[in-house]
This record gives sequence, structure tokens and C-alpha cells, in this order.
Amino acid sequence: MALSDLSSDDGAPLLEHNVHSCVDYRGRPVQKSSSGGWRSAYFIIAVEMAERFAYYGILSNLISYLTGPLGQSTATAAENVNVWSGTMSLLPLFGAFVADSFLGRYRTIVVASVVYVLGMGLLTLSALLPSLSSSDCQNTNKFTSCSPYEPQVILFFLSLYIVALGHSGHKPCVQAFGADQFDEHDPEECKMRSSFFNWWYFGICVVSFLTYLIINYIQDNLSWGLGFGIPCICIIVGLLVFLLGTKTYRYGIKRNNEKTPFVRIGQVFVAAFRNRKISPSMMVVEEESQEILSEEQFKFLNKALFVPDGSNKFRKVCSIRDVEDVKALLRLVPIWTTSLVYGIVLAQSSTIFTKQGATMDRSVIVGFDLPAASLQSIISLSILVTMPVYDRVFVPGAQVFTGKPSGITMLQRIGTGLFLSAMSMVTAALVEMKRLKTVEKYGLFDELMSVWWLVPQYALIGVSETFAMVGLQEFFYDQVPTELRSVGLSLNLSIFGFGSFLSSFLISAIDKITSGDGQDSWFVDNLNQAHIDYFYWLLGGINTIGLMVFLHFSKSYIYKREFTCRNVAR
Repeated sequence: MALSDLSSDDGAPLLEHNVHSCVDYRGRPVQKSSSGGWRSAYFIIAVEMAERFAYYGILSNLISYLTGPLGQSTATAAENVNVWSGTMSLLPLFGAFVADSFLGRYRTIVVASVVYVLGMGLLTLSALLPSLSSSDCQNTNKFTSCSPYEPQVILFFLSLYIVALGHSGHKPCVQAFGADQFDEHDPEECKMRSSFFNWWYFGICVVSFLTYLIINYIQDNLSWGLGFGIPCICIIVGLLVFLLGTKTYRYGIKRNNEKTPFVRIGQVFVAAFRNRKISPSMMVVEEESQEILSEEQFKFLNKALFVPDGSNKFRKVCSIRDVEDVKALLRLVPIWTTSLVYGIVLAQSSTIFTKQGATMDRSVIVGFDLPAASLQSIISLSILVTMPVYDRVFVPGAQVFTGKPSGITMLQRIGTGLFLSAMSMVTAALVEMKRLKTVEKYGLFDELMSVWWLVPQYALIGVSETFAMVGLQEFFYDQVPTELRSVGLSLNLSIFGFGSFLSSFLISAIDKITSGDGQDSWFVDNLNQAHIDYFYWLLGGINTIGLMVFLHFSKSYIYKREFTCRNVAR
């Protein structure tokens, strides 16, 4: 299989029914009628669903495992969960670099999936070893002290970060590779690609919903080893399904004589820095560069176009395309920065929300208590309900008023999600205040509130993801240079990585500050004596400020000028 270069001869004419700048798995011009589109996307969505099943199988109940079998405190466990989750979201920057510069997306997905399987296998082994599985700490509803077998703990955390390494190559490439299957030069396939991002996330939510209900129950009531082993098997099956679609995929052309995008971007900064003292009036500017040099935004980069050659003349160093690509990346920085508040809020759904639910009445029927981690299924369920409504009802309705193929702009979609996430924090704070008043009135262990009081805050998180999560994915795919789309999606993931780290930092700092002078911390292990409502109010305020700053930068954002689906749709 000739995937080593995935290149075609520059002189080979492409027929009208061939896909522009794409080849098949043997490096030949690829025909539109027999490749790509939804026929390929289904295979790619399948491997992503398998990976998400494994990811949520770990993350959704990890805090219960850490506070149970590993015997960690609530604050320490929340910090460890946030650090691991943050690492999972930041490492894709490395995976995207490898994919876009060396291996290509297809090979990176295959290699990453194999590493993922290795990590899941070791994780399952660590949970099956007898010293942890037989520990009294297995019961997550009791406050017990224990000393787990240290080598097992080391194996567990080593396995977690091997999974993170596999995730680093898997996550940024799979979605980009899936979107690559739709030709942006074809109006119909452009519309399909926009819909692809919606249904992609819909599929992920189906898997997460099943994970929260099934895997969390198995982990809490049957076996942690089985709860980690089933997702491991799913990753193996997902990889096999992905390989079955090899012959249908479209692969981007990478010419041997073309510089990597990272080299081109680096050259722009180097050239602009070297020419920082050159006055623009000194340069003889070619006619084709007049438009770019007249722009005020990031005008200092225009100096990268030419450098003195030792005489009064200037020679060209970087192309206009190179400079435009760097400007496009820099325009993303304010949007990325202000979106971090959303990442902080989302980090709570798998940590503090779960511990909050564990203190409430979770009985569904006599003899069956809903696992606290399974409450996250409400997020998935709300997305499963709102995503089709958004794609099939909201977008067509908005098109009538805005005339935009996507109904609203990507930034408007993201901003709506940020607003809803702020509302989720306000709701969570109000519910926690109500819970603490109930505890104060009836005692620490009597007449606990029903866990269904938490439904609104989970549901608001889910609806916010319909807007912000999918909007961020499409934004960071669409607004980066074509060769850097894996990097673009990894930048999107890094929002939630840094958000998790910031959440961990906040929890650690607040825990130390509020536990001074003999006072109980906001995050004391017995949440009936804690004040996570204060933490929710703090996050609501931070999110509101972040939203206002986001709206400020959104008004001045200049969308990438090169050919996009939005150009075709018009």
C-alpha cells in the first residue's frame, strides 16, 4: 500500500470527477464517486466512538477510583483527575505536529490506536491485581483509610499516561481526517462537512451516554478490571473497523519538495524579526503584495516578505501565503484565550459534580442506587436531544434571517455556549445552597435531597456543548491553514487541557487558603461541611467576565480570506 508519500505527479492533469489535491491509498488521483464523503466518514466515526468509549470509561469515574481503591482525598483526587485530563488535552499538540509534519493523519491514527490499546491493557491489569481489588477501599461510599500496594499504584498511573500518549495522536487526527473526506471545493460536500461536525459529536454523545450508564455501573458494582477491560476491547474493534475503510479514504497530497508548515511559519517570524528596523517605505513592494501590506492587523509580519540583498534591492523570502497563514494563527489567540473559562467549567462535570451527586439520594428503585458518575449521562442525553434540533430546525430557521449556510457564525455559536455554561454554574451554586440548607435543617445524614435536583446543571452543560464544543471544533478546523488542520483541532483540545489545569490550580489554591486557621476547606472530604457553592459562584463570575472579553474580540475578528466552504455556499 503506497502511503509512504501520498503524492502525485505535479504534471498529471486531474479530471473533473477527481478530487482536488487528494489521492487514494495507492497514491493515485482519487475519484469522487468511489471515495470519501459519508461512505468514508462512517468508518472514521466508528474508531472515534470506540476511543471515546474508552476515554469516558476512565474519566467519568476516575475520581471514584482515586477516592475509593486508591484512598485519596477529594481535593487530591480532583487535582489528579484535572492534571490527567489536562495532559490528555495538551499532548495532541505533539501528535498533531507529528501527523502534519511526518507520518500523515492516517498512519498517526493507526500508531496511536495501538499505543492506546497498550495503555488500556495495562490499566486493566493494574485493576485486576489482587491487592487493590480486595481492598476495603473499594467501597466509594465509605470514608476509609488504606495504603494501596505502591507498585500497583505506579502501574496504574503509568497506564493512564500511556493512554494519554495514544490519545495525543488519535484525537487531533481522526476528526481532521474525517472532515478531509468532504471536498471543500464542492458546494454539496461543503454542506455535508458542516453537518459532519454536528453528527460527529452526536455519535460521541451516544457512546458517552452508554458509558455513563453501563461502564460506571460495572465499575461501582461488579469489577474495576471489567470496567476498564471492556473499553480496551472496544478500542481494538474500532481500530479494525477503521482499517476496513482504508481503500475508501481520501489522502491529502504532500509533495516531497514542499516545506513543512511549521518551517514556513517559523521562517515568517524569523524574517520579520530580522527586518524589524527596515522602514516599509524603503522596500520596493511588488504589485501582488500591495493588498496584504495595506492591512493594519499584524502589519509587522509584512516585513517577512522581503529582505535586503546587500544592495538597494530586495529579494523575496516568504510568500504572501506564508504571511497570511501566520496572521490567521495569531488571530486565533484571543479566541483561544477567552475560551479557557469554558474549559474550566467543563472540568467540574467529571469531578466536583460527581462528588456532589454522591452526597444525595440516588435511589431509582428499591435496591438500586444510580452511580454518581452516571449522572453525566444527562449531559449526553441533552446533547442527543438538542443536536438534531439544532441541525435540522435551528440552522434552517436561522438561515432565513441571516442568509448564512450555517445559520449563525461560528463565533456566535461559541458565544452562546459560553453564556449557557455560565448559567450552569449559577444553577449549580443555587442547588448546592439548597442542599446545604436541607442538611442544616435535617442533620448530616437524614432526609437527603434527591439527586434529580442536579439535572438542570448537567442539562445546561450539555446544551452549552451543542453550541460551544462543536462550534470550537469547526472554528479551529476551518480557520487554520489547510496543512495545519490537525494542529488546529489540537489547539481546540488544548483549551480543555489548560482549562483542567487551571481548575486544578484553583481547587488547590482555594483548598489551602480556606483551610487555614483551623477552618474547614471549601473542599473538605465531607461535602456536607464544605462550601462548593462558593466555588460555583466564583466560576460563574469568571465565566461571565470571560464571555464579555470573548464578545469584544469576536467583534473585531477577521475570518480567514482563503477559499472556504462559506465562499462556495454563497
